[in-house]
Amino acid sequence: MKIKKNLSLSVFLCISFIAGAQQKLISPDGNLEMTFQLNKEGCPVYELVYKQKPVIKQSKLGLELTEQDGDKSVAKTNMMNAFEIKDVQNSTFDETWKPVWGEEKEIRNHYNEMAITLDQPVNDRYMIVRFRLFNDGLGFRYEFPLQKNLNYFVVKEEHTQFAMAGDHTAFWIPGDYDTQEYDYTTSLLSEIPGLMQKAITFNTSQTPVWPASVQTALMLKTSDGLYINLHEAALVDYSCMNLTLDDKNLIFESHLTPDAQGNKGYLQTPCTSPWRTIIVSNDARTILASRITLNLNEPCKLTDVSWIRPVKYIGVWWDMITGKGTWAYTDELSSVKLGQTDYSKTKPNGKHSANTANVKRYIDFAAANGFDAVLVEGWNEGWEDWFAKSKDYVFDFVTPYPDFDVKEIHRYAASKGVKMMMHHETSASVRNYERHMDKAYQFMVDNGYNSVKSGYVGNIIPRGEHHYGQWMNNHYLYAVKKAADYKIMVNAHEATRPTGLCRTYPNLIGNESARGTEYESFGGNNVNHTTILPFTRLIGGPMDYTPGIFETHCNKMNPDNNSQVRSTLVRQLALYVTMYSPLQMAADIPENYERFMDAFQFIKDVAIDWDETKYLEAEPGDYITIARKAKNTNDWYVGCTAGENGHTSKLSFDFLDPGKQYVATVYADAKNADWKNNPQAYTITKGVLTDKSKLSLRAASGGGFAISIKEAKSKAETKGLKKL
Repeated sequence: MKIKKNLSLSVFLCISFIAGAQQKLISPDGNLEMTFQLNKEGCPVYELVYKQKPVIKQSKLGLELTEQDGDKSVAKTNMMNAFEIKDVQNSTFDETWKPVWGEEKEIRNHYNEMAITLDQPVNDRYMIVRFRLFNDGLGFRYEFPLQKNLNYFVVKEEHTQFAMAGDHTAFWIPGDYDTQEYDYTTSLLSEIPGLMQKAITFNTSQTPVWPASVQTALMLKTSDGLYINLHEAALVDYSCMNLTLDDKNLIFESHLTPDAQGNKGYLQTPCTSPWRTIIVSNDARTILASRITLNLNEPCKLTDVSWIRPVKYIGVWWDMITGKGTWAYTDELSSVKLGQTDYSKTKPNGKHSANTANVKRYIDFAAANGFDAVLVEGWNEGWEDWFAKSKDYVFDFVTPYPDFDVKEIHRYAASKGVKMMMHHETSASVRNYERHMDKAYQFMVDNGYNSVKSGYVGNIIPRGEHHYGQWMNNHYLYAVKKAADYKIMVNAHEATRPTGLCRTYPNLIGNESARGTEYESFGGNNVNHTTILPFTRLIGGPMDYTPGIFETHCNKMNPDNNSQVRSTLVRQLALYVTMYSPLQMAADIPENYERFMDAFQFIKDVAIDWDETKYLEAEPGDYITIARKAKNTNDWYVGCTAGENGHTSKLSFDFLDPGKQYVATVYADAKNADWKNNPQAYTITKGVLTDKSKLSLRAASGGGFAISIKEAKSKAETKGLKKL
């Protein structure tokens, strides 16, 4: 690891610690300025300015505690005012670290820091507010040192404010304690309350936060061209944050997910809150390039990471999602008791997809096309009554259906050089998962599985807990840590949206935690969905979006399903570049890929781990174009995803090495392509590129383009090819 640190410390004398005294913190490049002070009530307040433009107007900080031991004193529950500045320490930090996997091989972590100790004499206690100002944004958190009068305490609410400087355009989903699986709404801040009811669409588990609450990462654009992103980092032993809007004053305030008793968090000193983050720039590409979320997390805590590798996989999945196949083995059972129900006495429904013969077919396809792994869902007993029964003992994660031969699948996959990916759907029965976890992980080790897709569909058991509360956040991290003991990688679905913890625990290689491709079979995602997600959900970490659907009409799979994937075929290729993840699925069925093997070549070729990333152009809701350099090669891949209006890109390839020639294969929407009426119309063009090349490409409505760029090692490779 290459590290450069420069620490300087200056302690301000107590003479400056008066209520109105302003403390200033400047970013390393001088473009951002954060000011902090106490107002006349002794309440901490801060402001943020970017190049003389206001980003965050004066905003309050603080927490409200619950009553302790019957003491109803307002003072005891108040950690919002009556503070005095006790100490201020400034420092600078600069390092370069190497992620285990990622969008680049090295990440710079450079910030100026201010740690302000706030004394509350009325309660004889204190806390620290720590600010870190990067060139692209601000992170801050609350810290609670061990002290006589603040040991165990319960958070009633956190009152962190983000006061907006105008009625900005927002790209938002409704605040919710249990799901992020909503389509994005684009509107002015002042319009959010009036649009909330329409924005809250059905989900299998949801608890909307009324009337004007939204989720992070929240993307904003000001009328004068600033891009602002609000989120959190290092969400550990704490509740997930929503943002509630005061639409009259345009002030967001934190709103934490409660537990079954209505409390927001149980803390013991010494402890900290997650970081609250504000990324800002006058260039949308800078938002995508920001690594603040990762940098505010702790370094990797795993001593051995040699077993953690990016995974490209296919899976027995899409046929069930569309309704062609089923997870359940039989239609005869309405009630299952594990260990008692005898499946040998039931009639198979004939549609159960996770059968040995079918899985072998997927293994063959994976081996023939260079995929690392095969996911199989619906392999284990219990799917007949798994959902919406509030059932505690729902799965045991080790007992297969009669038609799924675990040992034979293990043998066959190993003979083909393919790994199997486990599926653990918990049905949100978390206690049941934890009681089986060691046995389930050992079963994986014994049968050749080194990665697991876990799911938390439905309402949480213990009943009354929420997906994004402190208790569940602790569970998700427990599962990741426990998996590391068995050298297993985790891809958690329906979990809390990521906050950069993959830096600390890189075996957390994927999350869903947003509306993914599966919803294309449930009525469809908005056409601009993938032009927003990189600015929102992906700010916290990679997403298992499951792209690669070539047959966009679901009724070709299931005549009763009239959904359509709102994308051209070529945009499905581009998503492997624009929707970053070290875990990428080719989500369609083999038969659909076999119809378009020339286009499928891009999915076979595209890398999933990167040395370098260039954000070529971006505008949330409209288009994103990204170029990435594959790990330990000189090959590049370019992807563009466009919204309803399409997009014309004028590309420059000055990121290529001067003096070298590259063979480029361009996968583009045909002139008459359209996501709705002609999604499978595409062209493939091969030619030569250099760092001097320019190229104009048109993405259709809901379309895109994808380019593979491979260095030519000899003249023979470019013979007969024209310059593009």
